[in-house]
Amino acid sequence: MGRDVIVACDFANAEQVLNFLDKFGTKKPFIKIGMELFYGAGPQIVKEIKARGHKIFLDLKLHDIPNTVKKSMAVLSNLDVDMCNLHAAGTKAMMEAAIEGLTRPDGTRPILIAVTQLTSTDQESLERDLLIKEPIDKVVMHYASTAKAAGLDGVVCSPLEAKKVHETCGKDFVTVTPGVRFADNSVGDQKRVMTPAQAKIEGSDYIVVGRPITAAEDPVAAYDRCLADFLD
Repeated sequence: MGRDVIVACDFANAEQVLNFLDKFGTKKPFIKIGMELFYGAGPQIVKEIKARGHKIFLDLKLHDIPNTVKKSMAVLSNLDVDMCNLHAAGTKAMMEAAIEGLTRPDGTRPILIAVTQLTSTDQESLERDLLIKEPIDKVVMHYASTAKAAGLDGVVCSPLEAKKVHETCGKDFVTVTPGVRFADNSVGDQKRVMTPAQAKIEGSDYIVVGRPITAAEDPVAAYDRCLADFLD
């Protein structure tokens, strides 16, 4: 499925994100639309960015009963996004229902990936807040294996876990890794992070980069730096 840099466009409204994308001229970076922008601008912003020629990862992290997720995925499939996701914690049955809902009548569907554990979660919060006593690495691999068994294409995971996910689930099982920062950037609220070059070495298929690009003085230069570090 290739490798790429996905730019997390965590803006509050359509005007902000379109002004940001205008800076890129003829370049068409792969864009992540998350909850903030989707809830602020609605499905129309997905259609507008898609019409501009961008690939889109719609990052809504669905997590509900299987029937609700199935119906929701059917709606999202009609937006013609390239990738979408859900929480692996929703169980195998929910993930199987998601694929059923996401698959169009002609048999095509977007890439579907599962969130294992958020990159803001560390071992301490896993045990304290979620009452999960197993090592976080073991939890992530179990969730990834369950997602593969359900028929998903890959997982969202920390770049620290990408290599082991491939060892556990196969080289074609996609790893989408947020928590990527340049060495000279603040890590912000992320706990498990790597640079783009390190993520490449660890086997990430897609890196998701937000503030190091969107908040940069020169976002296009920061994006090009990511591409060079990750793809070259």
